[in-house]
Amino acid sequence: MIEGALESLLAPADVLRRQTLLLIGPWAATWARQREMRVAVLGAIAVVASFLGAALAPLWMLALGPILLGVPHLLGDVRYLWVRPGFHRRALCWLTGGVPLLVGVLTARVVWGLLGAAAALLIARTSWRRRCLGLAILVPLGALSVHYSGWAELLFAHLHNVIGIALWWAWRPRAGRLHWVPLGLFLLASAGLLAGMAAPLLAWSGGLSAPGSGTSMSYHMASLAPHAGRELGLRLVLLFAFAQSLHYAVWLRLIPEEDRPRAAPRTFVGTFRALRDEFGVWLLCAVGALALGLAVWACVDLGAARTGYLRFAGFHGQLELVAAALLWAEGHFGSRRPPTERTSG
Repeated sequence: MIEGALESLLAPADVLRRQTLLLIGPWAATWARQREMRVAVLGAIAVVASFLGAALAPLWMLALGPILLGVPHLLGDVRYLWVRPGFHRRALCWLTGGVPLLVGVLTARVVWGLLGAAAALLIARTSWRRRCLGLAILVPLGALSVHYSGWAELLFAHLHNVIGIALWWAWRPRAGRLHWVPLGLFLLASAGLLAGMAAPLLAWSGGLSAPGSGTSMSYHMASLAPHAGRELGLRLVLLFAFAQSLHYAVWLRLIPEEDRPRAAPRTFVGTFRALRDEFGVWLLCAVGALALGLAVWACVDLGAARTGYLRFAGFHGQLELVAAALLWAEGHFGSRRPPTERTSG
């Protein structure tokens, strides 16, 4: 009964989608058949929109992005990094990855994510050559993160957004070159933000002042660039806002497109059914309730809701480290078959 009600709520969105495809006529078939072209277009749109948002209204992006897209992107993280590859069915993955992640959330130390990734390599179904290569990278990084505690967490806060983009690049099939379009735009936009190219747009829009956003630019500069000068600190905050927005797009649109077994995009009802099959309807309802509760909290106190979400979501950056180590070690990247087929086959 609950499933039928949820599908009824999604049905109008599918009607609108169908009408839109009819309007674009012959282009609709190309859009449906050519996955790589579709992903390249969606990625390029995401880069441009994220750049403009960071240059015109960075405080609103930093405030509303986690509220509107944070919880769905966490679901995407867990789905594609843990459930789709089948790691949730392996007790050793829970043991070696779950314990360090739990401690990492409680301590907010990135070393625990690196420790979890190293432990994951030890139980991965892979060759000893690949296992040793991964450990040769992770062990020095772990030692550096202990020695430079604080700096490591600050650096990881920025690199975490780029990790999602790197995972998408590794996820995609080794075919075609259209993926270089959004990647090239991302690099150009990042360089432009660091060079100060957004300053005219920011001055024109008055984006440094957003009284209703619940935070101030000085707050973000103190948390994201505490040791930088004002000019460089501002540019780093804008770069973070841009990369965070693109990080959400990766988990909500680009990786789902790459991972889907069929090239054609799913309907909204079809997406719900796929999620239901993987998570169960009650867990999806719980995730929906969490997203709705966060939105209601934001209506009361936007700044507090954002802070609460970031504390709750602290696990997912370290989950990306653990899962990326497993995915790389077991050769999940760069194949057209979805991860579930690779694991079971």
